Amino acid sequence: MIKHINSEEFSNSLLNSKDTFIVDFYADWCGPCRMLSTILEELENINIYKINVDDEQELAMKYGVMSIPCLVSFKEGKEYKRSVGLVDKETIIDLTK
Repeated sequence: MIKHINSEEFSNSLLNSKDTFIVDFYADWCGPCRMLSTILEELENINIYKINVDDEQELAMKYGVMSIPCLVSFKEGKEYKRSVGLVDKETIIDLTK
């Protein structure tokens, strides 16, 4: 499942979640981000939330997002693993393990 969210939804809902999920920090103008989105759409059993860094600059800064695409996995509301740049499906799956 892929869902676009804003910083309010992220802070109010996701950080209180016990689930494991991935946040994709991206920008519409970013070529590698668009290529990564295609790969993310193939992953059916992973909760993926997309945050546009142009719209949510403060949240991107809070999580130290310096380059995009940046995937950050969370477990029980805390950052668990991170991946920067275009990665393959196996690397994304590994972020949830």
